[in-house]
Amino acid sequence: MESKGSGRFSMSRCLSSGDTVHASVVVTLLLGVWCASALEVSVGKVPFMEAMNGSTVLLPCTYSSCIGIKNLYFNWQYNDNGTFMKLCDAVIPVEGVEPRVQVYHERIVFVGSSKHNNISILLFNVTFEDEGEYTCFARNPKEKHRNHSAIFTLFVVDELKVVDNTVTTIIVSVVGGVIGLIIVVMVTKTVVLLILKKSAEKNKECLVSSGQDNTDNGLNAAKADNKATPKA
Repeated sequence: MESKGSGRFSMSRCLSSGDTVHASVVVTLLLGVWCASALEVSVGKVPFMEAMNGSTVLLPCTYSSCIGIKNLYFNWQYNDNGTFMKLCDAVIPVEGVEPRVQVYHERIVFVGSSKHNNISILLFNVTFEDEGEYTCFARNPKEKHRNHSAIFTLFVVDELKVVDNTVTTIIVSVVGGVIGLIIVVMVTKTVVLLILKKSAEKNKECLVSSGQDNTDNGLNAAKADNKATPKA
């Protein structure tokens, strides 16, 4: 009796353990699907740029979501030595509806469009004080108010660095010279082959003509011999 009871207990423990493993797998898959469909915020492949003092720069930012958006909140903030200054913010009700953007900086203009999932801004008359990190922040209520952000770094300089293209010019010149040489060789080869072909055809015509002349001469000589031979 005890062995049967212990066997049932062990079986129930195994079933319970199996259910636990199954549940954990399901939870993991659900989390994977949820993460795959989460909102993504991007400031581009190159998250920094250099701008000249006094110029106008674009601070890029786009978003995407596999499950769509509803009342998507976004803002731009500037990190001023640890103190975040809000530059603008707005709420996008649904996809394709343009937001009413509140701007809190006199040199900031919103240039994005919800039709293109774009929430970029322009910064006019850049100064050295504008150098630093700019955070593009977004939150989608459809994702239980999960926060997403991306940082774009701006460097302000007196003048842009002049890129030395000497090596590039040399490489391009060498490659161009090699390509030109190959083209010349190919054209020359084609011309030579064409001349040889025409010369061979001309020689062939001469040989054929010479053969015909020799044949005609032979026939004429034979006829003359036949005429010259007296009858017996």
